[in-house]
Amino acid sequence: MSMKKRKVPEINSSSMADIAFLLLIFFLVTTTMAVNKGLARRLPPPVPADQKTEDLKVKERNVFVVLINSDNQLLVQNEYMDISKLKDKAKEFIVNNNDDPNMPERSVMNIEYFGNVMVTKDHVISLQNDRGTSYSKYIEVQNELVAAYNELRNDLARTKWGVSYNELDESKQNAVQKFFPQKISEAEPKNYGGNK
Repeated sequence: MSMKKRKVPEINSSSMADIAFLLLIFFLVTTTMAVNKGLARRLPPPVPADQKTEDLKVKERNVFVVLINSDNQLLVQNEYMDISKLKDKAKEFIVNNNDDPNMPERSVMNIEYFGNVMVTKDHVISLQNDRGTSYSKYIEVQNELVAAYNELRNDLARTKWGVSYNELDESKQNAVQKFFPQKISEAEPKNYGGNK
């Protein structure tokens, strides 16, 4: 008795490559990509090569320095500060109502809807953090600084027009922005102390 070998039917795999390719395209199209968004900040202009050292000392009054160390502690204008006080301290600096010589210089500026007003147009808030600073603390400080500008702009809009800043038309918003220009400069992280 002779045994015949039975042939195993082959699976047709000619369309497998097509199916794999279609699946790849499907997953590429349907997958969302996380896009990191940056924070818009205005950097101070570069120092001219011929600027005298005395001029630099005078201009230090225009800079509000906020340091965050690796222990997430705040050093504001060389003083330790709780984050709950940062917003009000920043607002005080930005406005300089009492024309304090240790705060930004006030100068006359002609702004549409306001006429000639005294503003601290050259002020800069310098935010510097340690390499060990936690991201959450960094964002918390950012939020407080931006909130200072938002509150000042809202107060000005309510005083002048009786509505919030966001309710103003573009022309009036631009005028309020000239009154309180947002200037937050961020330096490259360094080691300021605390845990290494």
